[in-house]
Amino acid sequence: MASALGAVAAPKRPLNVLFVVSDDLTSTALGCYGHPLVQSPHVDSLARNGVRFDRAYCQYALCAPSRASFLTGMRPDSTRVLTNGPDFREFLPSHVTMPQLFKNNGYQAIREGKMFHMGVPGTVGTDKWQDAVSWTHNGSPQGKEQNSKGEGKNLTPHIGPGVGMQYVKTPDASEQADFDAANRAIGHLEKHRNEPFFLGLGFVRPHVPFVAPSEYFDKYPLAKIRLAERRANDLDDIPAVVARTLGNTAGNMKMNEDQQMEALRAYYAAISFMDAQLGRVLGTLDRLGLRENTVIVFQGDHGWHLGEHTFWQKRSLMEESAKVPLVISAPGRKARGQGCRALVELVDVYPTVAGLCGLVAPANLEGKTMQPLLDDPKRAHKIVARTQLTTPKVDGRAVRTADFRYIRWKAEGETAEELYDHRKDAREFTNLVNDRRYAAELGRHRAMVP
Repeated sequence: MASALGAVAAPKRPLNVLFVVSDDLTSTALGCYGHPLVQSPHVDSLARNGVRFDRAYCQYALCAPSRASFLTGMRPDSTRVLTNGPDFREFLPSHVTMPQLFKNNGYQAIREGKMFHMGVPGTVGTDKWQDAVSWTHNGSPQGKEQNSKGEGKNLTPHIGPGVGMQYVKTPDASEQADFDAANRAIGHLEKHRNEPFFLGLGFVRPHVPFVAPSEYFDKYPLAKIRLAERRANDLDDIPAVVARTLGNTAGNMKMNEDQQMEALRAYYAAISFMDAQLGRVLGTLDRLGLRENTVIVFQGDHGWHLGEHTFWQKRSLMEESAKVPLVISAPGRKARGQGCRALVELVDVYPTVAGLCGLVAPANLEGKTMQPLLDDPKRAHKIVARTQLTTPKVDGRAVRTADFRYIRWKAEGETAEELYDHRKDAREFTNLVNDRRYAAELGRHRAMVP
C-alpha cells in the first residue's frame, strides 16, 4: 500500500529458523529444567527468551525412529522406521520433510551435523541417512570421537562403542564434530544473513563417547555428583519383557557406584561442552542482528536414563526415556520465560515451525501445531502423548496423560502392563496394574493404546 508520500512499504521479511537438536540429551540434566548441578547457561538463556515445554515426549526412544518422525511430522508406524537402520524414503518416497518444505519455499535449507540418523561414533562425519533432497547444503562435520587425544577411560569395556560408557578429557576442542558444526553454522549465518534460511544444527553430544575439553569435566567434582534415587524392590513389579528390550543397558551396565558417578560427570561435561557451542551460534545471531527475525527450536531427540531403575541410555518407555527437552523462542510471541505443562509431542514441531513462518505444511502431518502455547502456555493442547518401542518379538506402547503413564507390552502372544500415578509417584516406582483402586484408570488408558 502506498503511503501519503507515495512510498511503497517494504515486504515483510520471512522468518528464519534455527533448528537445534542435541543427541541423547535428557531434560533431567539441564539447569532450566531444575538440575541443581549441570551448567547449561545458553539453553537456560534461550528458555528465558521463549517457552520451555515441561511435558514434551518423543514418539520413539531411539535415534533413527525419533528423528525420522519429527523431521517428517509422521509417527513411527507411518514412517516405518523402527530401528537404527532403514531410510524413511523406502516407505515415504515423495513425502516433504520439514527442511524440504523450507527449501521448496525459497529458503536456504542448511544441515550441519546430525539431523536424520547418524551412527555415533561409527558414521560421524558421513552423509549416510541425511536425505540430500531435504537440503540445499548437506554438511557432516568431522570428529575424532573416542580416538581424540587426551585422558580417557572406558567404564564398560564389555560393551561396544556407541553404547558403552566411555569418555575422553581432551585438550583440543577443534577435533570435535560439535565444535566444527558450530563454526560452520556461524559461517552460514554470516553468508546468508540477508536471505531466508532454515539452519538445521545437529550436535552429537552428549551421546557416548563423552568427549569434551578437560575444563568441562572440572566443572563437576565427583564429590558433588549424586546418583539417581533408588528404592528396594523397585524392579519387582516391572514386567520381565522390559529387561529383554534394554539388554546390556540395565543393571547399571555392571558399573559400581564410583563408576556410575564418573559416567554422570562425563555426561554433564559433554552437555556443558555442547551448550558452549550453542552459545557461540546464538551469539552470532545476536551480533548479526538476526535474533528478532529467527524462530529458534532447541530439543533432544529422546530422553536418556541416568541410572533410574538401574537403567542407562534410552530404549525404555518410562518417563526419563520418553520425555525430552524442548524450548521454542519465536519472534512476536507473547510468552517469554515461561514453562508450559501442556502435553506435547515431537511430532508437533513440524506443523508448529511451518505455521510460525507462514508456510503451508503437508496435509498428512500427524502432529498438532503448538503455536497457541507460545502466546498462552496454560492452554490445553493434547489429552495424550504417545511413545512406542519395537523389537522383532516385542511391541511396546506407552501413553502419557495429565496424571498417568500407561505402558502395554506384547511379546510372543503375551501381554504385560504398567501404570504409574504421577500425582503421587513422579519417578514411577510403583506399578499399579494390580491395584483394584485404579481399575477405572487402567481401563481408560488401555482404550487409548492403538
